[in-house]
Amino acid sequence: MATPTTAFQLSGLALRLVRASLLTRDNAEDIQQKAIQKSRSFFTQVAHSKKIPSQQLSRAASEEFGLPLLDINALDLEQAPVDLVAEKLIEKHNVLPLFRRGTKLFLAIADPTDRRALEDVKFHTGLGVEPILVDQDNLALAIEKAREANDTTYSDLVGDDEGLEDIDISSDEEEAKSAEAIVEQIDTPIVRFVNKMLLDAIKKSASDIHIEPYEKKLRVRFRVDGVLHELASPPINLSARIAARVKILSKLDIAERRVPQDGRMKLRLSRNRTIDFRVSTLPTLYGEKVVIRLLDASGTQLGLENLGFESYQQEQYLEAIKRPYGMILVTGPTGSGKTVTLYTALGMLNQPERNICTVEDPVEINVAGINQVNINERANLTFSSALRSFLRQDPDVIMVGEIRDLETADIAVKASQTGHLVLSTLHTNDAPSTLTRLLNMGVEPFNIASAVHLIIAQRLVRRLCDNCKENVEIPEKALLAAGFQEDELDDLQMYESVGCDACTDGYKGRVAVFQVMPVSEQMGNIIMEGCTQQDIENLAKMEEVLDLRRAGLAKVGQGVTSLAEVERVTNL
Repeated sequence: MATPTTAFQLSGLALRLVRASLLTRDNAEDIQQKAIQKSRSFFTQVAHSKKIPSQQLSRAASEEFGLPLLDINALDLEQAPVDLVAEKLIEKHNVLPLFRRGTKLFLAIADPTDRRALEDVKFHTGLGVEPILVDQDNLALAIEKAREANDTTYSDLVGDDEGLEDIDISSDEEEAKSAEAIVEQIDTPIVRFVNKMLLDAIKKSASDIHIEPYEKKLRVRFRVDGVLHELASPPINLSARIAARVKILSKLDIAERRVPQDGRMKLRLSRNRTIDFRVSTLPTLYGEKVVIRLLDASGTQLGLENLGFESYQQEQYLEAIKRPYGMILVTGPTGSGKTVTLYTALGMLNQPERNICTVEDPVEINVAGINQVNINERANLTFSSALRSFLRQDPDVIMVGEIRDLETADIAVKASQTGHLVLSTLHTNDAPSTLTRLLNMGVEPFNIASAVHLIIAQRLVRRLCDNCKENVEIPEKALLAAGFQEDELDDLQMYESVGCDACTDGYKGRVAVFQVMPVSEQMGNIIMEGCTQQDIENLAKMEEVLDLRRAGLAKVGQGVTSLAEVERVTNL
């Protein structure tokens, strides 16, 4: 005698699928009965039956349970915080942590009825869990891809495990015990995280990495094309271990967490390419903030033509560096590319017949064939003392990292007047104000007029992505207000940022805009007559020297960047 089948009252997802004509009532009842027999959820049994395409099933479940539906293929799974959830939980519940925001973990799930998965992840991570529904077929592939990305190790890290056993902890007993405890906790996931963070920064062409501890959050940000972007938010309890790992690699004292420290480390990418990192730590209210600056010597090998000079500006720069003596000054804020501009020139001058010496604070880019000196104020090795020593070393070319005081300025000026080519930087807003700054320092006007041959002010603007930039129409009134001339508007083609998979917010890479001001004979005369900055600016305009805004607008007209970007960078 046949066993009678149980009649089911359909509800929830089953009823929605029947009403959407994705299942017949008989199919739904059959699937529901099998789910009960196998102790499965109705959703899992439907997915297993393959009677409904997985995308349609996920969409129906999203509507039924009010959960957001995500195309997981659109995410960069290299950034998924897989280490936050134990691998056995990911495999057991078929879930994937996508990203963290403060105390909330956003978790990709395929079965919206699996409350046990959410509770287990919440219990083991101590975080609130926000479920995000994804297609079941795609989730399995995404978990594998995220695991592969996060399991990548980088054995070429210079000094990868140096110093772990031989750390000299020379502080009081309590500090020593604390430092030893941190070293013991620097396990493989932390090593892997730091290594991967450095490699990701290189892949994204970041200039800086910021690791910032707060009361309830640890934030990792990359500066890409001059703008900071948040990339990860590891658990706050890993802050000390991540900082300790970076300090070990850069040979800093991990026991000392009360004062700032500076160090360096290297990552060897290949036999011919090594990236230097400059590390700075700073004690903050909730732990040590670590900033890592990437110093890639390959950036100085771009060639002068790729820096962003207009053709006549490039000729003026080339003419100045070909002189056997004189002073070239490059000015701009920190991070405006002054070092690359100077080192590009040094690379052209770096020939066997020349003796080149540089003094910097600190040396950012190591170049074979150039004698480079780090200042050390504790040992009384300052810019001025190094310059005096250089003059006894038979130099041809001298590069001074920065002119900060009258003593350094005087020695540099005298060196340029006695047969040496001197390159240096100052922190001023534009080229005319550089001359005023030297006068205010106390440098004699006749020395400035005879020694300084060329001044370059520069800024970096983001390049528009060629894949996604779009034409934009801007009212003529706004263009004139921005600085364009009426005769420039007729054939003006302008573009705006859009954003795509190949770029960041519609931009990819940066290019410099320059104000290149030769110190002409007439300019030298007005300097000796006691001119003001306004006098220099007026003469520079008469001599057709582009200011930074006009140089930026030229890049806009060439389709290289956007008007919004030039406004952001050159709004003086």
